[in-house]
Amino acid sequence: MSHGYRVVSWTPFKKRFDAWMLAGVAVYLVSFVLVASLVPPTGESFTPLQILIRATGTLAFLLLTFLLCIGPLARLTPRFKPLLYNRRHLGVTIFLVALVHSVLVVVWYHGFGVLNPIVSLLVSNPRYESLAGFPFESLGLVALLLLFLLAATSHDFWNANLGPGLWKGIHLSVYPAYALLIGHVALGALQTETNLLYVAALLTAALAVAGLQVYTARFASGDPARPEPGPQGWLRVGPALDIPDDRAIVVEPAGAERIAVFRYDGKVAAVSNVCRHQGGPLGEGRVIDGCITCPWHGYQYRPEDGCSPAPFTERIATYATRVTHGIVFVHPRPLTPGTPIEPSVIDIAEEAQHGKA
Repeated sequence: MSHGYRVVSWTPFKKRFDAWMLAGVAVYLVSFVLVASLVPPTGESFTPLQILIRATGTLAFLLLTFLLCIGPLARLTPRFKPLLYNRRHLGVTIFLVALVHSVLVVVWYHGFGVLNPIVSLLVSNPRYESLAGFPFESLGLVALLLLFLLAATSHDFWNANLGPGLWKGIHLSVYPAYALLIGHVALGALQTETNLLYVAALLTAALAVAGLQVYTARFASGDPARPEPGPQGWLRVGPALDIPDDRAIVVEPAGAERIAVFRYDGKVAAVSNVCRHQGGPLGEGRVIDGCITCPWHGYQYRPEDGCSPAPFTERIATYATRVTHGIVFVHPRPLTPGTPIEPSVIDIAEEAQHGKA
């Protein structure tokens, strides 16, 4: 989204992103097949189909690991934000690679018996009570179904019709899918591996995803400020000039949702901290071209009324503000989403004096 919106289905960046992504997928698969064919593990031999099964399986797992790292990394450095805005394409690609892997597995291991291949997959190993002989295929099947659900609902059509809350809840299932894949690999391929490097690689991937998620949740955004009570129900936010220009500080009134208080163009405005698209933290974004821009996917809102610029229709709650002797106050009662409210003006002379200090 942008203030000067143009309907563009495929921007040059998206085309480059997809081209590099598909080229990377092709290079990985070709390299894996060539290396495994020319330099097979000692004492082992694989058919070309088995090699392709391993290639697609490892690629899907590595891509999903990378996808789950993009969000936290984008909060730590803006260099990853272009990837964040286009990671849906990566998610769909992950499902397609995983689907190819699954089809090859079913055909190779279950396609030549008397039972339906899917039925054979589900009933061939019922030893759920055994850790060593656990039917790891079932874990992969459930993970594949979750990845399909995510890929099928990735378009904004579903976000608009399901609602941001339900849509985000559905897409949080990417974490259970990843956990299932870890179990699928640990109880499957790693059971026959003697090289500890594979175990180390799996643990490193899992710890990287978990560590980045925990670290950014705890430290990247910081704790919201607790505003002090002011006169007539207003809350004291603090000095206006302590708010970074074109950015916000986030305050959390007792028992109420968080409020993002922005300073821009010598004014102060307050809006809900929750983006209507996917619940992104607006207070971690900035004002670009006169609009508050969500750091997750670039959705924008005018600070004076909480409305997205046309043709978008998203709206967020606004809050009344005032600046008294350089101190910002905000009223904790949210106004109806899209309600116009005049931003508070900061004293220009005081701002200039603060800049000289």
